[in-house]
Amino acid sequence: MHIYINKNNLFVDHYKIKCSIGKRGIKIKKKEGDKITPKGKFKIKHIFYRKDRIPTLITKINKTPINKNMGWCDDPKSKYYNKLVRLPFKFSAESFFRKDNIYDIIVVLSFNTSPILKGKGSAIFIHIAKKKYKKTLGCVAVSKQDIKKIIKKINKKTTVNIN
Repeated sequence: MHIYINKNNLFVDHYKIKCSIGKRGIKIKKKEGDKITPKGKFKIKHIFYRKDRIPTLITKINKTPINKNMGWCDDPKSKYYNKLVRLPFKFSAESFFRKDNIYDIIVVLSFNTSPILKGKGSAIFIHIAKKKYKKTLGCVAVSKQDIKKIIKKINKKTTVNIN
């Protein structure tokens, strides 16, 4: 199975889904904090989800419920850069446990994961879109209903092609 993403749409099989991407578009060159969605082909590494908001999540991908101490390090000075961390954390990290719903489901893509290059960019996820599909800081965002459909179809062999 393949997922294709362009500036406004995500395609899964024969379905076209509205999405939003980074504020500065899709580009090959990416660095931390540039608000760019990276161009390329990626694997799906893992799914995190809020069990208190989504009690049942059907997927073939490894999944982990989000707890209040979970975050993702976005600080190139840390040896845990672009990795899951426990909060509080002495370096910069984004919390997974949010009041809004954008991280109720997080699909982690394999961007900058092997090897991890400091400053190249961290945390490229497919997550839930904000109202009116507001642009992201570099991730791809779709509706909650659509992300649930996507994660039912994907498996470890699924590739995500961002163009």
